[in-house]
Amino acid sequence: MDLILWRHAEAEDGVPDLARALTARGRRQATRVADWLNPRLPPDIRILVSPATRTMQTAQALGRDYETLPALAPGVTADSVLAAAGWPDAPYPALVVGHQPTLGQAAMRLLAGKDLDTSLKKGAIWWFQARARNGGLEAVLRAVVAPDWL
Repeated sequence: MDLILWRHAEAEDGVPDLARALTARGRRQATRVADWLNPRLPPDIRILVSPATRTMQTAQALGRDYETLPALAPGVTADSVLAAAGWPDAPYPALVVGHQPTLGQAAMRLLAGKDLDTSLKKGAIWWFQARARNGGLEAVLRAVVAPDWL
């Protein structure tokens, strides 16, 4: 299974938190990353998005259908993100558009198997793949892409 974690692009400050929109820079970030992602995404990718405006606007840069899930809202746990994506046993690859610190915590759970923190840069993706090895399952980090690298 492939799992792509995509942190929403730069958003305006303000409240309510769920209504914060992308800035002009954030829209450019989302477009750059979407342009890189689109030709690489598997045809059966399931796109799962937090109900926050900024995550939906980030996902819209792909020009594809997506599902909005409360299980991906700001403040959820890494377990919630991984469960929503079906990691590692889902029959389809998943792209999750979400928030810090949760995405960073999910990334570290996959990399280290522990509850640690790391930060995903605004607009960046971390692409993981599950593979069987030595009778177990491991997560392989396939790519890290940030909008300022593109």
